[in-house]
Parts: sequence; C-alpha cells; structure tokens
Amino acid sequence: MTRILFWLLLLAALATGLALAASYNTGYVLLVLPPWRAELSLNFFLLLFFVVFMLVYLLARLVSHTLALPGAVVAYRQRRRERQADVALFDAWRLLQEGRYGHALKSAEKAWPDHPVPALPALAAWRAAHIMRDPEREPLWAERARASTANGFEVAQLMTEAEFALDERRFEDARAVLQQLAGKGGRHIAALRLLLRAERGLGRWREVAHLARRLEKHKALTVEQAAPLRQQALREMLRGLSAEPDALMRTWRGFDAHEQSAPPLALEMANALMAGNDCREAQRVIENALAENWDEALVLAYARCPGGDILGRIAQAEKWLKSYPGDAALLLTLGRLCRKQQLWGKAQSYLEASIAIAESREAHLELAHLFDHLEKSALAIRHYRAAALS
Repeated sequence: MTRILFWLLLLAALATGLALAASYNTGYVLLVLPPWRAELSLNFFLLLFFVVFMLVYLLARLVSHTLALPGAVVAYRQRRRERQADVALFDAWRLLQEGRYGHALKSAEKAWPDHPVPALPALAAWRAAHIMRDPEREPLWAERARASTANGFEVAQLMTEAEFALDERRFEDARAVLQQLAGKGGRHIAALRLLLRAERGLGRWREVAHLARRLEKHKALTVEQAAPLRQQALREMLRGLSAEPDALMRTWRGFDAHEQSAPPLALEMANALMAGNDCREAQRVIENALAENWDEALVLAYARCPGGDILGRIAQAEKWLKSYPGDAALLLTLGRLCRKQQLWGKAQSYLEASIAIAESREAHLELAHLFDHLEKSALAIRHYRAAALS
C-alpha cells in the first residue's frame, strides 16, 4: 500500500510539473507546405508527436507479432509435446521402480519421439524390455540407446550394456564393455563391482582377488563381504597352480601372513603340495596355520600325505594333544599317522579314543583296516559294520 501511494504522489508531482512548464512555454511551430501554412503551439506539437509515435510503434508491434504467430504456435506446440514427454518419462522411471515393466515400456515409448534428451527414455525402455525378456523390442531400444550417446550419456549406455551382459552370463562381452568404459575414465565404484562379477564369471581369480581388496579399500564392500570373495579367488588360484610347483610357491609367498594362516587357504595349499608329493612343505603350511587358527579340516589333512617326516608329525600332534585332549579329529589323525608308521598299539589306542569321544565313519574304517592288517577279522567286521551305519 505504501508503494502504491508513493507512485501516485510521484505521478501527481510529475503532472503538475509538466503543466507548469507548459504554461510558461510560449513557443510555436510553423509548418509550411505551399500554398498551405499551419502554425501550432509547441506544447500541442509535442503532444501530437508523442501520440503519432505511439501509434506507429503499436502498429509495428502488431505487424511483427502477426508475422511471428505461426512460429510462436509451432514453438508452443513443441513445448507442450516436450512437457508431455517429460511427464511420460517420469512415469516410465517410476513404473520401473514399481516393477510394472510393461507400463514402463509404454511410457518410455511415448516419451522418446519428443523428448529433448532421447537417451533417457531409450535407456528406460531398454531396461524394461530387458527385464521382460522381450526379444523384439530389447534389440530395438538397445540400438536407440547406443545412438543417443550425446550429452554425456555414453557412460550410462556402457554401464547398462555391461550390466545386461552379466545378467545373461556373457562375461567376456561384459568385460570388453567395461574395458571400453575404463578407457573413457569411467572406472568408478559401480563399474568395479560389475567388473568383479565379470572376472569371477571368467575364472580370472587373480583379478577377482585384486578387485575384492580394492573395493574393500574404497568401502564398497564390507570386510565380511570381501573376505569370502578374496579367499575363494586365492583358493582357485592355488588350485589352478597345483601342477606348477614353482609358480605355486611364488604365489603362496605373495600372500600376507593373515591369508597364509586362514584355514581354507592353508588347506588348499596343503592339498596342492600333497598332490605334488611335497609332504614336508605341506606339513609346514598346516603347522603354521594351526598355530594361529585351530581347524578340524587342517588337523585331518595333517595325516593325509603318505610321505615326509611322519615321526615328526606324530611328535607335533602329540604336543597339540596336550592342549586339545578331547579333540576327536586330532586323535583320529594321530591314529592314522601311527598306523602309517606301523605303531599298531598306539594307533589302536588313539583311534578307539577318537571313537569314544565322537563316533565317525573315518575312525571306524581306520580301525577296521588296522584289525584287518593284524588279522583280527571279527573286530575288523564289527568296525566295518559300524562305519556303514555311521
């Protein structure tokens, strides 16, 4: 209200000033066009000039707007189509999140022809068609998305293509796409996650181990998520090198102390060494791992290799027995080692002690074989039956 009052006062003052100025202006304007002659006061001439100027200006604007009307109508219709395309695109992405893929595909198809950024509806339609496993429309929208990589959408297209290739277990294709993405500076966390899946599918375990550690470092994987992945990758690496002793040992020495003491990895390494008849090194690997992490599978593997220093293994196992006197697996291992060393009495006592703590098929079979060797058929048959029932 104060502002309106201010402008009213300002206009009144201006009108008063102009009226006073006009009253003191006695000038005139003489217009001569023979044989005519006209004399006008200067005030009237100025007013007439202003009115004529305004009329000419308004006429020019009217002509200009009239000539521009067709273009304005076209622009208006284009803006309206773009607004409708924006609404359809919004609906497409919303419906995708709701899981209504058929409706999402229809909305994306509606948005694509008129949207100023056709890559967005093309990506939405491609995703919907892929999830629906539509063999006709998925290639069509994939091609349209690839053709709409302007405005910075090439990375989005490559990420989508890699994700869909992984869904279809085309790991080599996914890896090639992700390598292309890396060449464009797109090696971000989400791309590394996809690359991890591709390398795992291809069995490239060294890369899987590297990526798992990298993702854990960047907090893209928790320790609980990364550890099993890395251990699986390292186990597969060791398994693949079982026929190459030198490469196997180089790889093992490249593991850190925590990994070397992990029971699954130590067991895999010991198995690979035993497959190459390197029982002494397998013994060392198992002993080092058990010193950090007691594990039943490692204890049972301790007696598996037929060669090596069996007496040394018996002595070490008996030391462990002082710390784990009620461990049935350790007693079974001692029984097996003593049987290999032909210590029949000790083998029998250890195996019977293992069965007394926890009956197992393996212990009954070991005792049956022992009694067979000692020609105690009745006892051997009894333990064979017990093994069959275990």
